[in-house]
Amino acid sequence: MSEITAESVPEFPILRTCPFSVPETYRELEGTGGRIHRVRMSDGRPAWLVTKHDDARAVLSDARFSSEKLRPGFPELSPGGLKALTYFSPFLVNMDGPEHAQARRAVLGEFSVRRINAMRPRIRRIVDAAIDRMLEQPGRPVDLAAHLSQPVPTLVLSAFLGVPAEDLDAIERNTGKMLHEARTEDEQRAAAEALHAHLDLVIAAKEENPGDDFLSRQIDRSRREHGDAADRFELASLVQLLQIAGHASSAAMISLSVLTLLSEPEQLKQLTADPSRTPAAAEELLRFLSITDTGPLRLALEDVEIGGVRIRAGDGVLIPTLPANRDAGAFPDPDRFDIGRLPGTRHVAFGYGAHQCLGQNLVRAELQVVLDRLFHRIPDLRLATAPEALPYKYFGQFFGPVELPVTW
Repeated sequence: MSEITAESVPEFPILRTCPFSVPETYRELEGTGGRIHRVRMSDGRPAWLVTKHDDARAVLSDARFSSEKLRPGFPELSPGGLKALTYFSPFLVNMDGPEHAQARRAVLGEFSVRRINAMRPRIRRIVDAAIDRMLEQPGRPVDLAAHLSQPVPTLVLSAFLGVPAEDLDAIERNTGKMLHEARTEDEQRAAAEALHAHLDLVIAAKEENPGDDFLSRQIDRSRREHGDAADRFELASLVQLLQIAGHASSAAMISLSVLTLLSEPEQLKQLTADPSRTPAAAEELLRFLSITDTGPLRLALEDVEIGGVRIRAGDGVLIPTLPANRDAGAFPDPDRFDIGRLPGTRHVAFGYGAHQCLGQNLVRAELQVVLDRLFHRIPDLRLATAPEALPYKYFGQFFGPVELPVTW
């Protein structure tokens, strides 16, 4: 094992190459004995890296660490990356304190367990239709990523938002151009303007034809708060946020979850023998996979001691979820996938504290329905390619297989 020295401070993010393993750099940092570590951002600035589960929860629940990304000194994953935020409303993602709490309350009821549970029959129909299309394919292997993992989150989000799936696909493409393809500020601005123009059309169409859906109710809320005219800028930012958070992450999570279970036949056997274990299996998959290598970022607003380290006001703090969810101090034998692990919900896959993922109940429901229906309807499903031979990539910030060939 190589040694971490002051001259070889790791650059963040620390990326994985295997879907099941924690990058070796984290183990090397753990071997130094500290709980909080210095790393280097892509622009050369230093930041603090939090890898322990308890420390992660402490930072994420402490109002002395800001989530307001446009504050001077906020850690930036890529040069110019935060500039994109200036083209959107600060609603939710660029807020702290009472302002954030008020904005969150305005939409929190939409993601309640009761409302999401009411969607489960529709999610089941969407998943069953996707499985039908898999079964109808003329040859095998079939790419599960293309036929299940990619379309299901789009269609579920479409049903939830009340926005046509083709519009969500276009929003995702335009967001990708703005965040990942634009090479200059002018290109980024042009991509943002095109994205806003499309979102404006989506909202206008919903104003003309409201329904029993998230966007219609948010338009009504916005009209009550702002007078007769809804705040389309805020609404556009909210739809775009949910598309970013709700598609690529769920698609990667579905693919990696199926891959994990097909690679763990004893665990899969336990699950199929007792489908009531599906919620626990989903929680363990969320912990074990932790599909992003960035996780929440924070800025210290004042001096704070975490994990025996004095973090100064103005310091950037990084909380990747993967090492926190593989912390032996919180999860015995953390690198073992075990659907019987209790309590399963202590993981930080959705973050923690005031800014934890709004849509976590929707993600859970979607994943649970996929696991339940897929292995019930295709009980002899198996991998057509070894996990180590599959191509992987980052879909934005989310790691997953490019394709997932399966057969039965």
